[in-house]
Amino acid sequence: MKLVELSTIVEPSMISELSEAQLRELQIALNRLGLPAGPFDGLIGPRTRNAWAEFKSDYYPGNPDMIGPESIAVLQELIKGTNIGLGNHDFNTKHGVIEAIKNECKSQGIGINTQIAYVLATVEWETAQTFRPVKEAFWHRDAEQWRKDNLRYYPYYGRGFVQLTWQRNYEKYSRLLGVDLVSDPDMALNGDIALFILVHGFKTGTFTGRKITDYVNHHQTDFARCRRCINGNDKATEIARLAEKFLLNL
Repeated sequence: MKLVELSTIVEPSMISELSEAQLRELQIALNRLGLPAGPFDGLIGPRTRNAWAEFKSDYYPGNPDMIGPESIAVLQELIKGTNIGLGNHDFNTKHGVIEAIKNECKSQGIGINTQIAYVLATVEWETAQTFRPVKEAFWHRDAEQWRKDNLRYYPYYGRGFVQLTWQRNYEKYSRLLGVDLVSDPDMALNGDIALFILVHGFKTGTFTGRKITDYVNHHQTDFARCRRCINGNDKATEIARLAEKFLLNL
């Protein structure tokens, strides 16, 4: 992702003075880093202000109301690490996928072993131990017809290492990744795309509003409640046990 609109800024400016296009690009970039800047609406609301203030605090200390060429350069460098298709991952073997998930977790900043263990456990459960991106209800005898008949968010049903559902979420990740998942939802089955969505969703709370850091961090490890990041309490105990097993090997 290249910051085209923001790159036109040549001297420090108030973020409140940015154009709608510049603010929208800033919101996309911040969200891509896992900083919750809110919807990509080009409006300067409290969520965008707070996300930019968090960025300035963590990566480029300075006045949180200001943005300039230097801070934009830092932002550009950071989002390079979120570009898909650059990891040279091996998605053909279980071991390769596990290594890809471990690397992506660390890249996106949820890299402590307990967090990685829970992400791996979730993928094992959601993909029926295949460690390959799957479609929702893939096990059904006539899966596509069943989806049409039973899922009100069809054709934006679940795809990936975890289930990305609803058109609004396909639109969100289209903007974040610079690909058109709305026109071609099956692109969410691409290994690199599915990998980014998996980890980014855990980090930012995309799936249910709950983030992995709410339950698993340096101060606590609550594998059972962490299921709320994906699907309430469904199979929470079973996935918690899987996470414990993965943790032993990390």
